[in-house]
Amino acid sequence: MARKALGRGLDALLPQKAPAEGDASLQQVDIDLVRPNPRQPREHFNEEALDRMAASLTERGMLQPLVVRRAGEGFELIAGERRWRAAQRAGWHRVPVIVREAGPNEALELALIENLQREDLNPIEEARAYEMLAKETGLTQEVVAERVGRERSTVANYLRLLRLADRVQQLLVEGALSMGHARALLGLDDAAAQIRLANAAVSGGWSVRQTEAKVRAERRGRAAAGGKKEKDPDTAAAEERMTRALGTAVRILGRERGRIEIRFASLEELERLYELLISTKTRSSK
Repeated sequence: MARKALGRGLDALLPQKAPAEGDASLQQVDIDLVRPNPRQPREHFNEEALDRMAASLTERGMLQPLVVRRAGEGFELIAGERRWRAAQRAGWHRVPVIVREAGPNEALELALIENLQREDLNPIEEARAYEMLAKETGLTQEVVAERVGRERSTVANYLRLLRLADRVQQLLVEGALSMGHARALLGLDDAAAQIRLANAAVSGGWSVRQTEAKVRAERRGRAAAGGKKEKDPDTAAAEERMTRALGTAVRILGRERGRIEIRFASLEELERLYELLISTKTRSSK
């Protein structure tokens, strides 16, 4: 099935071919006058890819200008932040830009559309962009989906990813987990359980189906244990906070006397926890 066009598409935003040198819409401006959009949906930039782009700019020039809007005495990027960063690396002093009249919310929408068109966003960046667009414009999920050319259900599914524990979101950003794994883990409301199974999925190389099966087993086990005495709220809250802080499952056994269990699924995970705990202790002793 052909992919649905995104919103108004980039036709109204970006030229389909490089503007001619005499094109009145094309300007050359000092690169220092251009600043990134603080609400740019894309949060992660691959360093090696930027180096390759910088080399390409040096060899071939910038075939597609940056799209900016006026902001104070300079310009704020709407589209082309990677090209702008690469131009800085290449030592450029001036860059070609096309100036568009756009308010902050429209600039956010256009930046999101550009990144989606180029498939530049990881799932969490895309989810946060939808969330920001909805909150700052007051649009419903349905209208947001219409603006960016997505199905409403697609936008809703991405927004659900923000319910995952922070550690699980990070694994998704890193590509250690797929969207399929993430959707399966959403079947668990408990952050500690999400993190435990996410770490196990990564270390064990689980498929999406295996992860789904493990989630179902976890839910059955919790349902079977439903008649057992629940942990007191203070202990449960402490476990939750420690789980989120350490990025792995934590259990507190006992109250006045007892022990704390911290789960890890690999040597690398153990080393990460060790460094985190040691650095925390070092800071607190200063």
